[in-house]
Amino acid sequence: MADLLCNDKITLRAMEPADIDLIYEWENATELWTVSDTVAPYSREALMLYIANCANDIYTNKQLRLMISLNATGETIGTMDFLNFNPIHNRAELGIFICKKYQGQGLSAETMKIVNNYAACGLGLRSLYAYIPEDNAASIAMIRRAGFEEVGILQSWIKTGRDYHNVVLLQKIY
Repeated sequence: MADLLCNDKITLRAMEPADIDLIYEWENATELWTVSDTVAPYSREALMLYIANCANDIYTNKQLRLMISLNATGETIGTMDFLNFNPIHNRAELGIFICKKYQGQGLSAETMKIVNNYAACGLGLRSLYAYIPEDNAASIAMIRRAGFEEVGILQSWIKTGRDYHNVVLLQKIY
C-alpha cells in the first residue's frame, strides 16, 4: 500500500511525535480557524495525546490525517485530512493544507494525484467532497483540475468575525 501514498514529488505519511511543532503552529494559526471550525487554541499536550492515541484507522476514527512531505528533502509541508467518513455510503470530506512557503508551486496538485488514487483504490471511497470558501479561487481551480465538480454554493456557510461567507461545494465520484 506504500505505493498508494507517494509519487515522485510527494509522500503522504502518518503523523509522528516529531511533527508536534508543525501541528501546533498550524492548528493554532487563527487565520485558518474559519475553514477548520476551530474556535480556541490547542495545547501541545492535547496535540501530543492526539498523535499518540491516533489509531490512523478511518473506520475507527471516521477521519484520517496524513502529513504531506517532500521526497527531495523530507520536509513536511502540510497535512491532508479525510473527515466525516461515512462507511455506509463510502464518502468522506477532504481537507488539504499546504504551508504558505510552498503554496503556488503545484504541490497541492501533486498531493491531489495521490489523494484521488488512495481514496479510490486504497480506501474504496465512492465519493470525496470539499467545502472551499468562494473567494479562494486558487484552491477551487486546483481541486477542479483534480477532477472535482462544483455541485453547489452554500450561502452564508462560514463566519469570519461578524461576516458570513459562501462556500463552494465540490465533489468527485470515483
